[in-house]
Amino acid sequence: MRFTLRQLEVFAAVARLESVTRAAQSLALSQSAASTSLTELERQSDCQLFDRVGKRLKLNALGRQLLPQAMALLNQAREIEDLLDGKEGFGSLAVGATLTVGNYLATLLIGAFMQRHPESRVRLHVQNTAHIVQQVANHELDLGLIEGCCQHPDVELQPWVEDELVVFCAPQHPLAQRGRASLDELAGEAWILREQGSGTRLTFDQAMRHHRPALNIRLELEHTEAIKRAVESSLGIGCISRLALRDAFRRGSLVPVETPELDLKRQFCFLWHKQKLHTAAMREFLEQCRALTAGVRRSDEIVLPPIA
Repeated sequence: MRFTLRQLEVFAAVARLESVTRAAQSLALSQSAASTSLTELERQSDCQLFDRVGKRLKLNALGRQLLPQAMALLNQAREIEDLLDGKEGFGSLAVGATLTVGNYLATLLIGAFMQRHPESRVRLHVQNTAHIVQQVANHELDLGLIEGCCQHPDVELQPWVEDELVVFCAPQHPLAQRGRASLDELAGEAWILREQGSGTRLTFDQAMRHHRPALNIRLELEHTEAIKRAVESSLGIGCISRLALRDAFRRGSLVPVETPELDLKRQFCFLWHKQKLHTAAMREFLEQCRALTAGVRRSDEIVLPPIA
């Protein structure tokens, strides 16, 4: 065999970070050791895996073909190493989740997973849909839990559970008394919405695309809790997942506004790279996610178990 696992590890790190220096730092290697490892891999195979663009290294066509296979081999090697160390194959797991899923479901799921497998190393990245999709496509994450859909050609998407957005307002708002609103009424309100690139904003924009009243968007915020606080303060009305609002609705600090003219349904989905090897940790975590939502019609009906 003309290559080593260390060479593949350096190759994968350079592919992800587009820099030998940053790759060396991430692997706790000297820059010269990382550079030598990459040079030897290319020399022994008589091929070039990167295009040099200024100070950055960009994967060429051959490098893009090699990356998923290298990642699969490295994942298998880590599983073997964990098994030999008595860890039953549950090693590292990197999960990305969009804001609603991350704040209300993923943290509990990961907590329960780590309780069952305390030897595992789990990382959770909470970002918007566009970032999670890109990180999965770049092999930076094993698995993504997102709101809505994506069209990336390298990513496989699988539905998980239905979710629904809901328009909401403060209890003292005039719409709170009626509990419903027409499109014309919505067009006259100030809005507090998620930022572009989020799954929530994409679903909202798609629901409005056939109607397209000129909305007065007062604020665009990256966090659902900030949107809830802004709406509670009567700065405008909002539209986020019912899952994120169910406690506020129970308390009466926020009020749902039904909008029969808008289709605000969407799916929470799993996603992974199409060429990703499903490790034992990934398989069990996916099974745990599906068990949480078994028999549930919509996300806000999920019974969230306490963590012991």
